Amino acid sequence: MGEIRAICISEQRGTKKYEIAQADFKEEWGIVGDAHAGQWHRQVSLLSLEKIDAFKSRGADIEYGAFGENLVVEGFDLAALPVGSRLQAGDVLLEVTQIGKECHSHCEIYERMGECIMPKEGIFARVLHGGRIKKGDKIESVAESVKSTYTAAGRRTYTAAVITLSDKGYAGEREDKSGPMAQQMLLEAGYEVAEMFILPDEQKMLEQELIRLADQKQVDLILTTGGTGFSKRDITPEATIAVCDRMARGIAEAIRSYSMTITKRAMLSRAESGIRKETLIVNLPGSPKAVREALTYILPELGHGIGILRGTEGECARK
Repeated sequence: MGEIRAICISEQRGTKKYEIAQADFKEEWGIVGDAHAGQWHRQVSLLSLEKIDAFKSRGADIEYGAFGENLVVEGFDLAALPVGSRLQAGDVLLEVTQIGKECHSHCEIYERMGECIMPKEGIFARVLHGGRIKKGDKIESVAESVKSTYTAAGRRTYTAAVITLSDKGYAGEREDKSGPMAQQMLLEAGYEVAEMFILPDEQKMLEQELIRLADQKQVDLILTTGGTGFSKRDITPEATIAVCDRMARGIAEAIRSYSMTITKRAMLSRAESGIRKETLIVNLPGSPKAVREALTYILPELGHGIGILRGTEGECARK
């Protein structure tokens, strides 16, 4: 059980939030009157009081709302909560959608102190049920989580993201057909596809997105398409290796082995597969035909692996 120590809003984005005594929370919108409310995944931002106090002890003269946080909460290590966790204060029910955020420009606090805690310690949530929260209200973690929902067929629902690597696709010179193919097959298999986008063949850019999706969005599965060949611009395997804590090369080897029964050129694939924290990353080929073939072969087995990784399924051993 925690306590709401401050409620902060701002009417315009990019401006410092100020403290108010109470706020109305609108379902699937956010705090009424706050500039960051809207139909997106970062409707409400939260920061732990303990993290703010620790930062202030280093000489920072700041007020509540200085980091852009909507709610200051005492009694929770908010950044340790997994995405999908639910927090309830009175009638208001929040669902955690992101841990931390990427700062594209340094704020005033960073310029003055050389660091800012919001990128690592702040969390974001959407409003599942509206109501009113007052300063001093209690807030608690409730057991329900999106990670434990099931499809009508009784299979656990996992979240996924699809990234296509293509210089021409990113520039709008070529239609991406591989990403939509992967998305369609994921949806048919019961996955929730949180994001799908195209990147140029730039290693650092891909690394940043893989880290964001694994650490902040905490998706269960990331599929990449393209960038796995011999071209000097094919950097997908290198980016995957760079961000993974452990490799899971059996998946990439299985794709190559199966694809070799279709075309011998599959031996030229440098695709990798690995794990970052609790997210599985799998490199797929660049053509929609090859994506369909690879996913047809591996997708039925990935759910079990993800379940073991997430701790929701046990290891299986055959006698």
